[in-house]
Parts: sequence; structure tokens; C-alpha cells
Amino acid sequence: MRRVSRLGTVLGVCTALLGGAVTAGANAQPGQEQPELQQALDKVVAGGVPGSYATVDGMDEWSGASGVGDLRTGTQPDAEGQFRVASVTKTVVATTVLQLAAEGEFDLDDKIANYLPGLLPYDDQPITIRQLLQHTSGVPRDIVHWEVPADLDTKRFEHFEPEELVKLATDDQPLLFPPGEGWSYSNIGYTTLGLLVEEVTGHPLAAELTKRIFAPLGLRDTFFADQFPFVPRPAARGYEQVYEGKPRTDVTTYRHSRLWASGNIVSTADDLNTFFAALLGGKLLPEAQLTEMKATVPVSDDPGAFEYGLGLMKLPSSCEGDGWWGHAGDTAGYHTMSMHTEDASRQVSTGMNQDISAPMEASQAILQDVLPAALCENPAQAREQDAPYSVPTLPYLGPNHSVN
Repeated sequence: MRRVSRLGTVLGVCTALLGGAVTAGANAQPGQEQPELQQALDKVVAGGVPGSYATVDGMDEWSGASGVGDLRTGTQPDAEGQFRVASVTKTVVATTVLQLAAEGEFDLDDKIANYLPGLLPYDDQPITIRQLLQHTSGVPRDIVHWEVPADLDTKRFEHFEPEELVKLATDDQPLLFPPGEGWSYSNIGYTTLGLLVEEVTGHPLAAELTKRIFAPLGLRDTFFADQFPFVPRPAARGYEQVYEGKPRTDVTTYRHSRLWASGNIVSTADDLNTFFAALLGGKLLPEAQLTEMKATVPVSDDPGAFEYGLGLMKLPSSCEGDGWWGHAGDTAGYHTMSMHTEDASRQVSTGMNQDISAPMEASQAILQDVLPAALCENPAQAREQDAPYSVPTLPYLGPNHSVN
């Protein structure tokens, strides 16, 4: 396996980046009032989180916020600010993998062991690149991130290398099912894909994402954090209820190397919309690879469940259209949804600044109120889903998530 030095890229990122009551919607763009969207964001905050924010693009343009972005100062969220997008990172990494496939570096149905022998303890199994992209490989989900709530605070500066993450998650762990015979969300699968990108290019993953995605699209507020722990210009400070009976803990500053290629990008709502418009519009992938990316499998038989392509989620639409495309992201302090109509004529990237310990009512308000308000031509006629969406999260510990 080729060893790639990541230190120079991390230092480069660091050098570049170091250079009370709130009136809901006070930062909405002048002349772009969207009462349905504002009411939806207000409902997210009413669900029990400090703040929420969104940017809408396409046929309508709007950005706004509700609640509190900084509990120390009482200031509102900044809808144009940065946040940790968590698993939305997977779509960016998958796009890079598909670009390399289009360039002939490998075939999606090649065995991953052909390129990274010995990384996974399953070289005798026919695990393919496509299966890792689609979570059908059977590879275990993740390391256990936090064993008790206080770990969210005390383990914020733990350092992990990607190879270490793979080893910790897979040593003495069998495959969850034979490759290709099931579906199970795997962050370790995407860590493996990040190492594949480094192996075939000889460059750090951060450098490849910048060269192939961020720089060409002009995403100046987007970067792959790796070991860098700061959000330089936060849309909102990220919080979790870590200690019972005490105020929420600020978890904005956090080394997220534990997520690496599965969830380590910092971005803005506007940059996410720009990325997905380019992706769905065919500007990042040839038609053949984009078609493969959008070939989905059902993740369960539950009503309202999403489908999954190659690093791309498809949610059932609650109004007109076949479905909404994008990805969800969950990590300490930040919950993100970036969803778009297939032609990107309607887009929304939205989030809230509490996740692991957030009441389910808040995240459900994003799914059932914010998304229809942004993506439906007539939000008032949007139908309620038969059941709440089920979206993948990390193996979190908290009142609404359990370690697994």
C-alpha cells in the first residue's frame, strides 16, 4: 500500500484558515421573504435545539435562520457561515472515486483487495469498490466513538489515522453479511474508499478533493478538515447536552479525524448547493458515471425509507416529483440535510446546531417541514409521509441514539 504524507496538506489548511433573544429570520435576504421557510425553521428550534439555518437556491433564492447561534452572546445563526457537514462528505468522496473510475484507474466492480491488499481482514471475500460506495459490502459500520456522554467533551482531541480506524473497526469482526447480499451503512467503507483515492493518485485525500471538486467549483468556504479542529467562520456554534443538569457544552472546536473520509468536510449551505447543482447537472461526472451513481437500492422495507445510490441518498418526495437527491450528515454539534430535485431546479441545504442529544422533534421538523417548504412548488399541499424518514447516523451515545 502506498504511503501518502498528509502533514503538508493539513499545515496548508491551517495556514490558509488562520489568516439573548433572537428575532427569527433576522438575516433573511432583503426582498426574499419566504414565510413558509421561516415558519419551518422556527419549528426546528421549537423542537428543542438552539438554532437552525437554511439556504435555498434554484427557482427561488433565500437564506435565513431561527434561534440562537452562540449561547454566550445570544447572537443568531449566520446562514452564510460554515458548519461540519458530516456524512454529506460521502457524496464528495464518491464523486472523486467515480471520476477516477471514468479515467480508467479502476473498474467499480474490481475487488478492493486488488488495490489495498491486507487493509481489510476480508481479502478472501469479493468486496468491490461499488459495494463500498453503496454500503452493500457487509463491512462493519464504525468504531465506537463515545462510551459515555462525557466522552463527547473529553475525547474531542483524539487523533486517529485512517488505517487505524479500519483496524479498530474490523479486527476480530466478521462481515455483517456476504458482499452484495444486504445493506448496512458503513463509515469504515468510506474510510477505505478515501485510502483507495490516496493509493491510486499518490496524493492526500484533501488535496484530491480540493483539486477535483472545491477549486474548480470555487467553493472557497469548503475544506477537508482532517486533523484541523476549528470551524473558522461558523454558521452557529455546535452544542450537545453532555452533562446532566448543566448547560449545553460547546463542541464546535473538535478534531474529527475519527470520521475522515466518511464525514470530515467543513462547508456552507451555499457551497453545498453549488456542489450538488454541478453534480446533478452533469458537470462533475460523465453521463455513464452519474447514471451509475443514481442507481439506487432500497435500504429497508419500511414506509418512508430512503434509497441509496453510490454515495447519494434519494428521499421520497412529499409533493410532486419522483424524489429528492442529496445526503444527510450527523456529528457532534451539527445536523445537516442537503437535498435537491433531480434537475436541481429547487435546492436546500439546512441544519441545526445540536445533533446527538437533540430531541427527535427538531430533526423531524427539518425533514417534514423545512424540506417541503423549500422543495415543493406548493408547500401547503405537501403530503405528510406515511412514516418518519429513517436516516443513517453514527453509532452515537445519547438520549435518541445508542452505541452499537
